[in-house]
Amino acid sequence: MPLPSILDPSRYAKTEFSNDEIARYSRHLIMPEVTLEGQKKLKAASILCIGAGGLGSPILLYLAAAGIGRIGIVDSDVVDFSNLQRQVLHGTKDVGRSKCKSARERIRDINPNVQVDIYETLFTSENARQIVEPYDILIDGTDNFQTRYLTNDLCVFTKKVNIYGSIFRFDGQATVFAPHLGGPCYRCMFPEPPPPGEVPTCAEGGVLGVLPGIIGVIQAVEAVKLICGIGEPLLGRLVNFDALAMKFREFKLRRDPKCPVCGPNATITDLIDYDQFCGIPQARAKHEAEANVPHITVEELQARLAGGAPFRFVDVREPYERDICGLEKATLIPLAQLPARMSELDSAEDTILICKNGARSAHAVKMLQEAGFTRAWNVERGFDAWAERIDTGFPKY
Repeated sequence: MPLPSILDPSRYAKTEFSNDEIARYSRHLIMPEVTLEGQKKLKAASILCIGAGGLGSPILLYLAAAGIGRIGIVDSDVVDFSNLQRQVLHGTKDVGRSKCKSARERIRDINPNVQVDIYETLFTSENARQIVEPYDILIDGTDNFQTRYLTNDLCVFTKKVNIYGSIFRFDGQATVFAPHLGGPCYRCMFPEPPPPGEVPTCAEGGVLGVLPGIIGVIQAVEAVKLICGIGEPLLGRLVNFDALAMKFREFKLRRDPKCPVCGPNATITDLIDYDQFCGIPQARAKHEAEANVPHITVEELQARLAGGAPFRFVDVREPYERDICGLEKATLIPLAQLPARMSELDSAEDTILICKNGARSAHAVKMLQEAGFTRAWNVERGFDAWAERIDTGFPKY
């Protein structure tokens, strides 16, 4: 059932509009569910969007156009060419610029009446309370578990609404977490994060470019509903979208009475070390261990390719990655196939392994070492380094 607006009437009672604003928001004003009063609520509201990327783009574009009075943006990243396929807030001219500054410029162009605050920093347990204090709603547009748990816990402690969304490949989901309004929190759904590396990021697994547009717009719709006090919010309901099947499914979410944050016997009552909680130090240690294998630089690889000494050169990426770019002399043996195809390699000869960024090939070297190979090397930073330092015309993805 509909909930009343999350705003106290004193926040918007004396809000006024110019003639230009009345014209701008006229399609809202003539809706009986919104009217002038609803638009006053939107103008009086403040929303913090964590992330100005794939999800943040439609969230920020539509909330600015809707007339949210104050919008905060947290993002420490800069715009990259690989962002432009889905992060429609930014353009080609913005590549290399701060995402926050690019977003602020775009929002001001859409609606100069919006106050835009930018926080060009990582969102951490040290600065989170100070950043979120002025805002009514937090919208999670991130892609990492540390920030998701931090956002959740802080919203529970401060009784702020947390509008959640996530995307991967062709699938997305969205819901509203707000225990103070009767719904569950993120930890009720996911008490513990998955092991580091088990869930690939969009950079590792890819994402359909239009998908964040759909999920981000759902998040923006939920914010407008909660501010205006209309419709049924996604409290206790998770919407899942399958773009390939073009199907929406709804799942019921319930509060966990044993939840360590929002349960009656909560054991977590303040912000914690979220890197530690999500296993980031262990993941870094594992990465460093894998990186601490015999390696060569791309300059050394170039010299070996140009020289006459024989060696076996192995590309451990996937076939569809090889279709994007590769080196002719490399034999393709995807990492998952390496154990079954190890017999194709000779432990007595030099073996050099390469991948996109050096992580998978480092793991492959460890696998070979465990099988008795003593003459295996990893190409440090892989094809990324090759494109940067050897062949600037080599495709990067």
